[in-house]
Amino acid sequence: MRRLIATALLLLFGTVPAQAQPPCPPLLQQPYRALQGGEQGDMCRFAGKVILVVNTASRCAFTPQYEGLETLYRTYQSRGLVIVGFPSNDFGNQEPGDAAQIKDFCETTYGVKFPLHAKTAVTGADAHPLYKALFKQTGQVPGWNFHKYLIDHTGTEVVSLPSQVLPTSARMVELIEARLNTRNGND
Repeated sequence: MRRLIATALLLLFGTVPAQAQPPCPPLLQQPYRALQGGEQGDMCRFAGKVILVVNTASRCAFTPQYEGLETLYRTYQSRGLVIVGFPSNDFGNQEPGDAAQIKDFCETTYGVKFPLHAKTAVTGADAHPLYKALFKQTGQVPGWNFHKYLIDHTGTEVVSLPSQVLPTSARMVELIEARLNTRNGND
């Protein structure tokens, strides 16, 4: 039916209207800067998707979780999941590298393709505004690297998960699938 309508609009007006961007909830109205390339904007670029926000580090006992995060991303990206990594040196100085070093490590060691934010603070007074908002909403601040926040597609419901919850654990997969099913109208 959509194709028929698009074809009719094309014939009548010579153009097809672009897909409307979902409204951006207040939680996502936070700055976003890509790890490399200086791409700047806000988290609204992910509006309408289920978002897994993770503070990452390259020299941590939890660093192998990059592999599970990339597996989740590849498995569920087409259904509307986006993972956003926030490299941070807040815990034990376990992310000492610059943007190029972090990007090279993530791509070479774990094949990471999900979006990575520029290196940033996730705790304390200098914490990224998104992390401040996530703390305000959940009452939980990251206690270590690889803390996870799962945001539903409306940008209003957030689940906080500690570092010990593995990305491909049954609990994580269940939470993600439930939110994706709600997003895609498969309740």
